[in-house]
Amino acid sequence: MTNPYPQPESSSVDDERAGLPANFVADAKTARVVVAPDSFKGSASAQDAAAWIAEGIQSVIIDCDIAHIPMADGGEGTAELFSGETVTLPTTDAAGRLTEASYVYNASEETAYIDVAAAAGLPAVKDNPVPLTGDTYGTGVLIADAQTRGARRIVLCLGGSATIDGGTGILVALGANPLNADGHPLRHGGGALGELDHFDTAKVNIPAASVEWVLLADSEFPATGPQGAAHIFGPQKGASPEEVEKVDAALAHLCEVTGVDPDQAGYGAAGGLPIGITWLSELMHGTTEHVHVVSGARTVAAAQGLKERIAEANFVVTGEGKYDEQSAAGKVASVVTELAQESGATVAILAGAFEADVPEGALAVNIGEQADHDDVRAQLVRAGAEAAVAYLNTSTAQG
Repeated sequence: MTNPYPQPESSSVDDERAGLPANFVADAKTARVVVAPDSFKGSASAQDAAAWIAEGIQSVIIDCDIAHIPMADGGEGTAELFSGETVTLPTTDAAGRLTEASYVYNASEETAYIDVAAAAGLPAVKDNPVPLTGDTYGTGVLIADAQTRGARRIVLCLGGSATIDGGTGILVALGANPLNADGHPLRHGGGALGELDHFDTAKVNIPAASVEWVLLADSEFPATGPQGAAHIFGPQKGASPEEVEKVDAALAHLCEVTGVDPDQAGYGAAGGLPIGITWLSELMHGTTEHVHVVSGARTVAAAQGLKERIAEANFVVTGEGKYDEQSAAGKVASVVTELAQESGATVAILAGAFEADVPEGALAVNIGEQADHDDVRAQLVRAGAEAAVAYLNTSTAQG
């Protein structure tokens, strides 16, 4: 279908061609817009996406008051939205290969912000997925380093991992080694956890294990079962149906050995990573009070002052690569939409594909399949313009 909206390089718009309402100039003078997208994974960072969508909106609503608020839900790019020094060091990826990864350390807050995907993310193993053997050891290296710099709180951003290891790779990096009944170390990854008998804790890194843990979950799914880590996220990490069942059973066994309740919301994030962290923290403190599994999108929204900015807006735009059933389970688009609708603002959701119905009253704008960087910019600018036209038409109809 021919796109009737302005091209990215355009700084103005033909009213008749774009189908704008006759009173759009008056609307433009009073429009207060918030653009709060997630990253478009592998195509555009949240910062770039916000800027390009805003460019499209301003090609239509020329004089609007517009705010860019990049968002994240705990996936790739979440850590960089927090203030602090960027630390880069050698570590390993999910397949155990040497790599480099970065995290953000805020010395004044004694807090490190670490994306699990920085070391153990999907992109590094997309050509050879490791659903059974991939582990989070590389993330544990970052955690240990942060503690030596003075971190007393570790904020782990859980989205985008390539692993389903229950966080046991982190445990190994911090000196807690999973063993089978014969006392032999387990093979790496979640596929071997069905053989777990106990942990050797003689060499635990006590200072690192004793930190305060804030786990930013990108979903509310539990650790095991039909809605658990293996069944929901396993296929996108390369797991076959048989492997999904094997890892689901293995995570259930890990929960039995550690005494962690697998049905807790958010414990399926990052391949069940909260299981291992909860066990480790309880080992150190005798309680789970030092582990906080929270919504990544809501935490980032609070840190960005999003609710307050939306309260002053007429029009809110969010977006992500694909809007599906997982989107409604605590991801950026659903959180931003909820805040916008609570405030009475019109909200538009931009996505490369829609595989689920958007909330009633929300505008849906399909940007099409994302290609290379330049094409994505053009698509997002165009989609921003289309969202602006839809908003103005909706405002006129309501008026």
